[in-house]
Amino acid sequence: MKPSLFAHPISAPAPHVPSSRRLSALPVLAALALATVLTGCASRLPNPTLYVLHSAPPVEAQRQAQTLAVNSPEVSAAPWQLVLPVRLPAYLDRNALLLPEGANGVQPSLTHRWAELLSSSVPRVLAQDLITLRGEGSVWSAPLPAGLVLKGQLRVEIIALDVAANGQAVTLSARWSTVGAPAAPRAHNLSLTVPSRSPDADSLVSAHRLALWLLAQAIAKTLD
Repeated sequence: MKPSLFAHPISAPAPHVPSSRRLSALPVLAALALATVLTGCASRLPNPTLYVLHSAPPVEAQRQAQTLAVNSPEVSAAPWQLVLPVRLPAYLDRNALLLPEGANGVQPSLTHRWAELLSSSVPRVLAQDLITLRGEGSVWSAPLPAGLVLKGQLRVEIIALDVAANGQAVTLSARWSTVGAPAAPRAHNLSLTVPSRSPDADSLVSAHRLALWLLAQAIAKTLD
């Protein structure tokens, strides 16, 4: 048999990929797959609703606030300074509204968020409530106007500001101290529970606001 005039085609060998390289690529592929799944889940979540603790008194206290405005409470010649920051537990300093999970747990909501961190909104609201209760210019926080003579300093710490385990109330626990010469420092504390009209997020935010108003009322009585 005569040899063929044409050479038989020879297939090029497949490039050799070390097994270590194939294994090292698996975590990358898994991460990409997980990112794709998470992106798909996130795209199905509705846009979160943002909630504000308004400076105006809560609805339940507006009649009292209107009466105070008409009577124009007398402003003390020497105002108090609300010393910042108002301390809060670290777990509260987040955007997500924390909802109860069982008897002792909390779950950050994915769809209900604070428009402003509580570390900023709580002192803002508290200062405004004290001014409403005691009169314009009766409470200041830094920076103080030049030449302002203070009656004393007020320091506030929020120990708890939580949605109750049953999801239908807000509990607040706080302590504060007043220091004004020549009187010795005085310490005070308050714990209260504010029922919510319903367990929905909007009603719970309203209960947060009312709890802070009640705290301001208690503090105002100790500033005389």
